Amino acid sequence: MSDPLGWLDDALADLDRRALRRTLTARRGPQRGDRIEIGGQSLVNFGSNDYLGLASDPRVAAAVRAALGDYGWGSGASPLVTGRSDLHAELERKLAEFEGTEAALLFPSGYAANVGTICALVGKGDAIYSDELNHASLIDGCRLSGAAVHVYPHRDVGQLRQLLIDSRQVRRKLIVTDSLFSMGGDRAPLEGLAELAQRYDAMLLVDEAHATAIFGATGRGLAEEAGVEDGVHIRVGTLSKALGSLGGFVVGGRTLIDWLANRARPYVYSTAAPAALAAAGLAALELIAGEPERRQTLQQLASFARHEFLRQRVNYSGAFSQIMPVRIGNPHQAIAAAAHLRDSGFLVPAIRPPSVPEGQSLLRISLTCLHTERQVEDLVAALCEVAR
Repeated sequence: MSDPLGWLDDALADLDRRALRRTLTARRGPQRGDRIEIGGQSLVNFGSNDYLGLASDPRVAAAVRAALGDYGWGSGASPLVTGRSDLHAELERKLAEFEGTEAALLFPSGYAANVGTICALVGKGDAIYSDELNHASLIDGCRLSGAAVHVYPHRDVGQLRQLLIDSRQVRRKLIVTDSLFSMGGDRAPLEGLAELAQRYDAMLLVDEAHATAIFGATGRGLAEEAGVEDGVHIRVGTLSKALGSLGGFVVGGRTLIDWLANRARPYVYSTAAPAALAAAGLAALELIAGEPERRQTLQQLASFARHEFLRQRVNYSGAFSQIMPVRIGNPHQAIAAAAHLRDSGFLVPAIRPPSVPEGQSLLRISLTCLHTERQVEDLVAALCEVAR
């Protein structure tokens, strides 16, 4: 009898030949923004999105322990049944307050927030306009929505304008973009996007996942920093990066949030996250409000790192953010470079297709406020060895 899954061996072998196969690893101990232990090796961790060092902060952990005593672990049902606790409601209220919006809605993950929101807002007969380097969760939401999807070249406001002009007759129009692109570390042209959304009567959805709590006068993200919050109709964020926890959220007007609570399928049909996760989010929000020096330290370190990259002439191509890509192109070479860095005591992920387009493999360096200038200097020296 033939094996219906027999094709998987050949498919995995093909991934091996192209240096695109991933292997699972397991971390021992807490997730820290500066160090990590994998396979018995202690490494300087430049692969984490724990940008503000809150994932292992003892005050966040204490909030979780207290919530476990009061609420237990499992939430037992979807939010619309019995899974939404008063801690969830309080976190949504605090997120809306933090973001300066009328309301907020929690999702099991940032991925679920993007997919659920896009599919709830547009469908057959509508049109979506998506940056070609958007995160996979945005791309998948576009595909699953049933709307016509128009992909515009990365950050190309002129081409987006032409696409909007060419499709004036559609029922609803939705522009979707990351604010800070997760692999390149560059920023969306939010001012131009907001202007086009207003001119062509389009909704604008911005995913602030990698910018929340880092950019803007109060840490709300790049829409705040650019002064276009009023022009962004739907803002998506995550608890799992700078806030050190797990889950996604959407903020906006009360009508938007009410609609999503009724029609966003990942929200309606997923069991609610444990109340203890909401407690972690509440603690993290309090810490980022009370300790703005965390994001200030991160921004200063990013500026120092850019200077070091330029001084040592490392092939750095990133923008002004905590995400710093070193572009290599060939996935085999990217893996070899990451292995060399690991031998030197650094964890720097090799990012390959499909996470990036073909021919654009890179080393993704992510900084946290826990890193030191000395660690950055040592990393740059190791990168110089890789280049030689």
